[in-house]
Amino acid sequence: MLNDPSLSELIAAARRPTSRDAAPADGETVGSLLARRSVAHPGRDWLVYVDESGSRTVLSYGEAGARVAALAALLAGLGVGRGDRVATLAHNHPDTVLQYLAAWSLGACVVPLNAGEDAARLAFILADARVKLLFTRAEYLDRVAPLRAELPDLRDVVLAGDRRRGYAHADDAALVPDAGPSTPETDDEALLVYTSGTTGRPKGVVLTHGNLLVDARQIADWHALGPDDRMMCVLPIHHVNGIVVTLVTPLACGGTVVLCRKFRTESFFPLLARECVQVVSVVPTLLAFLLQGADKGAVAAGRPDLPGFRHLICGAGPLTCELALRFEARFGLRIVHGYGLSETTCYACFLPVDLPPDEHRAWLGDHGFPSIGTPIPANEMAIHDAAGGALPAGERGEIVIRGATVMAGYFGADEANRQAFAHGWFRSGDEGFWLPARDGRPYFFITGRLKELIIRGGVNVSPLEVDEVLMSVPGVQAGIAVGFAHDVYGEEVGAYVVPLPGAELDAGAVLDFCRGALPRHKCPKVVVFGDEAPVTATGKYQRNRLKPLFAAWRGADFRD
Repeated sequence: MLNDPSLSELIAAARRPTSRDAAPADGETVGSLLARRSVAHPGRDWLVYVDESGSRTVLSYGEAGARVAALAALLAGLGVGRGDRVATLAHNHPDTVLQYLAAWSLGACVVPLNAGEDAARLAFILADARVKLLFTRAEYLDRVAPLRAELPDLRDVVLAGDRRRGYAHADDAALVPDAGPSTPETDDEALLVYTSGTTGRPKGVVLTHGNLLVDARQIADWHALGPDDRMMCVLPIHHVNGIVVTLVTPLACGGTVVLCRKFRTESFFPLLARECVQVVSVVPTLLAFLLQGADKGAVAAGRPDLPGFRHLICGAGPLTCELALRFEARFGLRIVHGYGLSETTCYACFLPVDLPPDEHRAWLGDHGFPSIGTPIPANEMAIHDAAGGALPAGERGEIVIRGATVMAGYFGADEANRQAFAHGWFRSGDEGFWLPARDGRPYFFITGRLKELIIRGGVNVSPLEVDEVLMSVPGVQAGIAVGFAHDVYGEEVGAYVVPLPGAELDAGAVLDFCRGALPRHKCPKVVVFGDEAPVTATGKYQRNRLKPLFAAWRGADFRD
């Protein structure tokens, strides 16, 4: 993938395990782990699928192993082997999970696609990744058919679900039953995940089997998950959070995954209870939906009756102190906040799960931003300045990470790799700071994307800091700080606000509240109201999509 030896050395330095326990077992892959589990515990539940109507389908380890073996034989018969790329254009469904595992068992690399993306982005990813075979479902064929003529590397499209004439099907018998599958290795590519940025060319993040297994095992250990435990997946499994946290992690600890077709506010807590779930992974947007549901009566108020439930993992989006503390107070459930990126496989750090209640609340609410916790043992984290120097406690800089969960690099993008791996660490592009705990451990905080910082008159303003205040305004459902072009200051601060249903809000009240909580240079000068907040599939605000709404104020004089 890389032709520059010095760049290879930088990446190798950033990926070196920080402890002996963080290194994956030699030769182990996700596919070999499933094969071992299916032999050792064939009757144990591995996957419980809950469809949109609430009906459930159960797949045991033994059944999953047999279906994966059959599907892998079909792939081998179609010429897929080690190093090939297999894409999926689907949704949360057992078929999709089995497709991942079948590809991994052959040593092929999975390229998960988001069915909500536009045709141009899908075509770019399929071409850039040189995908050889695509799994999809009949309902997405109209997205695929127009693209095929421009994709010479795409040899086969295989359907799951309904059959269609002219297409191979996932339940077909192996075309070449005696095709000899290749044997994958720990360092083989397992996932090629394209970044979900809202501007610019998407970059392919290369993750190996070792990346997936190390992060999954560290997540299981951190949250004390074992063979008797169940995790629920409500996030899309085309993203690393859904894949790593709630698919590979239960496999790593020998537990069970409860896979939901999609998140539904009114059924969330009842499903946790019905399926005896211990841990569920969410994004901040879903916490807000649950609070709104409680306000509307769609979700029962007070602590849900959840015997055996421990906590919610939350990350992958902008969590504010106000949202975190309000959720915990309303439902009596603990949020274990964490942080990571696709480039670090998934989670790189978490709040400890065993903090006393007062310490837990303090790290969530006392420092302006909720802490993302302390690094998992496989990683080191620090805050660096632009030259790669480590910054002291409390000083803001770039969050950097190194360890066994760091990606193998961006696919075919030497310049992007050179920037991302400068100084032998992975540079996240996120601004943050750290503070010491009483036991000496560093607790980290994220204050925003460096590229999203609003630079007003040469002074940096963190949009997350303004978000925090906007979310505290009575009657606000979602508040998003937006930096917009301004003739005098270069950029000025605007606020995009989605009111709670029935709330009577006016711009003056929002601005007055902000003036009481923020210095003037950080205060929004304009409020634009809307019906919904634009977010990515993983709940991150798409601030750039909102900038055109503030174009009319470019030349405005905001002096009091």
